[in-house]
Amino acid sequence: MQKKMIPEIKLHKHTNEPLVCLTAYTTPMAKILDNYADLLLVGDSIGMVLYGMENTLGVDLEMMIRHGQAVMRGVQNTCVIVDMPFGSYEESPEHAYRNAARIMKETGCDGVKLEGGMDMAGTIEHLSNRNIPVMAHIGLMPQSVIKDGGYKVKGRSQIEEIQLIKDAKVVEKAGAFSVVIEGTVEDVASIITDTIHIPTIGIGASPKCDGQILVTEDMLGLNEKPAKFVKEYTNLRTKIESAISVYADEVHARTFPAAKHLYTRPKVVNSKAVNCNKKSA
Repeated sequence: MQKKMIPEIKLHKHTNEPLVCLTAYTTPMAKILDNYADLLLVGDSIGMVLYGMENTLGVDLEMMIRHGQAVMRGVQNTCVIVDMPFGSYEESPEHAYRNAARIMKETGCDGVKLEGGMDMAGTIEHLSNRNIPVMAHIGLMPQSVIKDGGYKVKGRSQIEEIQLIKDAKVVEKAGAFSVVIEGTVEDVASIITDTIHIPTIGIGASPKCDGQILVTEDMLGLNEKPAKFVKEYTNLRTKIESAISVYADEVHARTFPAAKHLYTRPKVVNSKAVNCNKKSA
């Protein structure tokens, strides 16, 4: 199978086949997801999912690069996008370019994602004009959680609806190849999808989006309190706890490790006995 690149991602806007997108932070998970996903996002959600942070604001560039490298080691078929963390792109378009170029050089990923609509149009255009593919992100933006006073659904008022549609149009015009719509009321996300000509990737948005993304650990049931928009397709948390409980019991009972798990010395012939036998013969 040929690796999916940005042009193939953009073509999904004109097909009836939605994009399958998931997050990935490690090589083993990337190897599994590579068989099913069109696009993997090395998201700054890693701060909360793997590092136990309260929000994504503590994630830095080095963390994103390290995990971007890990994911790239596990993929052959999938387009990989790496999040630009808080503080790595807001200062100026030039600052954003330096950090985006570093991400792409050091990971080998296919593009970057940054949060913002009209306020980030100049930066998106600056990066796109310099051969850095940009995925935009509008609606609920986790890096703005302090400013917004929490994780709040967007698009419930007419003012917010108008602003979101403007944001989507502007990031498209600035050169974004796709846009994530997060935590946005369904009809507004649907209108945006019908309005712009680049793929929309929904997360807590609309089934009419051109693709869907979830945090992989959420849909696998590894987090205790997933958001409303998450469907748990299995519950690995309880399965892992069950397996660890059995392991602990076997260690306490000294039934693990068993003989088949142990290393033994090779059998050695008693050379002295052999020599004695030779003499007596």
